[in-house]
Amino acid sequence: MDNHNDFYKKLVDNLYDGVYFVDRERVITYWNKGAERITGYTASQTVGRACRDNLLNHMTADGVQLCLNDCPLSACMRDGKAREAEVFLHHADGYRIPVGVRTSPICDEQGAIIGAVEIFSNNEKVVNTRRQLDEIERTALTDPLTGIGNRRYLENRLSIAITENHQIHTSIGLLFIDVDDLKTFNDIHGHEVGDKILRMVVGNLNHNLRATDIIGRWGGDEFLAVLYNVQNEMDLQNIANKLKNLVERSRLDLTGTSLTITVSIGATLLNSDDTFDTFIRRADQLMYQSKQAGRNRIAVG
Repeated sequence: MDNHNDFYKKLVDNLYDGVYFVDRERVITYWNKGAERITGYTASQTVGRACRDNLLNHMTADGVQLCLNDCPLSACMRDGKAREAEVFLHHADGYRIPVGVRTSPICDEQGAIIGAVEIFSNNEKVVNTRRQLDEIERTALTDPLTGIGNRRYLENRLSIAITENHQIHTSIGLLFIDVDDLKTFNDIHGHEVGDKILRMVVGNLNHNLRATDIIGRWGGDEFLAVLYNVQNEMDLQNIANKLKNLVERSRLDLTGTSLTITVSIGATLLNSDDTFDTFIRRADQLMYQSKQAGRNRIAVG
């Protein structure tokens, strides 16, 4: 039997993850090599210490000190159910480490809970990778000039909106917005001024749509606004008209002059038989009707 115990001890001792056992009073009775490596605390420093001594000082992201409160070890000994959590433990060198924690009760032969085991692994690489992926995704979906969503972002969000409409019949409107005569401004004043004009237009669109609406840059001088809960063409017309007027009455102050700009808008509601392509195409065609009618106009259909 002792040979079996030695075998299992060596096996657990050499796990990459940290493993420790506690009794019912949450006094540490075993501390493996993985726990030493991750925390910087040796077994001689930890075995015999209780959670209430707060050596590890497990903490949640919002600042709750678990070792002094109802930690996963206490919870699993109370109801016999395993727990998982992401916490930050205190390293022997003073800094905190993100770890993934799994706790399970330890039972005797009669099934009575006599302690618990905690297994923890260093989540630092996972957390950093997650942050990097979040940043890559954010960058991949953001237009670098204006700071709003790019074409890929719009395609994703519009596809979701269309699916929602088909499943739960939400009302969706779409504005296809084109900046009038931007090429002329670029030719006369340069692309730097043209970029400032685009950012001015986006400021008007972004700050004056409702919180539930979505705005993004479709490409070049074209923008799309996806509008939720638009009940009829009159609602659509009113929103589009407000945006058109705000852009028209804004100005970009330059040395010795001020520039004003207008937009042409195509506005349409999603039909039950619309696909992504038919919805976009109709809004695009309506925008061109506004252009052909003299610019600084709205066409609804």
